[in-house]
Amino acid sequence: MNLSGLTGSPTKYCFRLHSRGPALPCKRTSVLSKSREFYSVYKSLTQRYITRRRNSLVKCAMDASFGDARDESSAVFPRINIKDPYKRLGISKEASEDEIQSARNFLVQKYAGHKPSVDAIESAHDKIIMQQFYERKNPKINVKKKMREVTQSRYVQAVTSRFRTPATKFIIKTSIAFVVLAALTVLFPTEEGPTLQVAISLFTTIYFLHERLQSKLRAFLYGVGTFIVSWLLGTFLMVSVIPPILKGPRSLEVTTSLVTYVLMWVSSTYLK
Repeated sequence: MNLSGLTGSPTKYCFRLHSRGPALPCKRTSVLSKSREFYSVYKSLTQRYITRRRNSLVKCAMDASFGDARDESSAVFPRINIKDPYKRLGISKEASEDEIQSARNFLVQKYAGHKPSVDAIESAHDKIIMQQFYERKNPKINVKKKMREVTQSRYVQAVTSRFRTPATKFIIKTSIAFVVLAALTVLFPTEEGPTLQVAISLFTTIYFLHERLQSKLRAFLYGVGTFIVSWLLGTFLMVSVIPPILKGPRSLEVTTSLVTYVLMWVSSTYLK
């Protein structure tokens, strides 16, 4: 058998075989039809792969976001044995009613398949609601909160801003001076009262104020003003509030002088 010819076209091909026997018919196959059939099979397989891949990604995303529903339905609440109702729900004691209700709804929905967990969540929620109801009916005075409000008020801030803590050596020096004056007033009272000691305390206050403020006028005004206010306040306390501490004919003047020394020491040491 001899191969003697090959002819073709863009869309068809044909092999002609010549032999010594009878001539065979020429077989023609369409390339375009084969290409279309291959493309349809390829497209079907590609779409099937894309669909499976998309379904797999969606399932992974849902599992990562919400977890496995079968696992959650039988999950046990991890804080089921915590006694504090706020810690059991995972909220703070300053949480609002909306936050408490939201925490309860979320946990009940998450652990709905485990009845002891749901009972523990409901019990903590009920305790918090009853406690808040009782506190509204019987309000307590929060001392720390009241003190914070007082210290943060505008008037207290204005007063405290007028004081400043000096060096430790200066505090020790002023303390020694006024302790000596107090000892002289108590140990050596006179019939006229502690007039000399009080006068010395006034000059001592002006001296220390001048040393800190470096201004004679301000030191004099602060010193005299502090002396007048301290003496009036000490007299009021001794007469109306504090009972007599010392005995003797001049006990009122002596005690008033001691209160005055304390206030003058504060002003001469910390006033700015």
